[in-house]
Amino acid sequence: MSADGNWKITISTPMGPQEVTASITTQGDSFTGKSESAMGSQEISGKVAGDTLTWQAEITKPMPLTLDFEAKVDGDKMTGTVKLGAFGNAPLNGHRI
Repeated sequence: MSADGNWKITISTPMGPQEVTASITTQGDSFTGKSESAMGSQEISGKVAGDTLTWQAEITKPMPLTLDFEAKVDGDKMTGTVKLGAFGNAPLNGHRI
């Protein structure tokens, strides 16, 4: 499994779909990258376990919140969930661009 590359990710939140573009570079059991969305850009880093990536992101809009991502990579597709703090989970879908 290689998650390396650029991804377009859609998170289906209670406030509507949120689009994120992410660049990912894996190295062993970890990865680094950058994500960009309407809420800004930030460096990301996380863990790689088989075909699954996990990471956290801090957002400030519309309110301060820690997002916990878990995404499974299958070829050029990514599926998973994002824990939205106390607001539950939202599905995540993405594809390599």
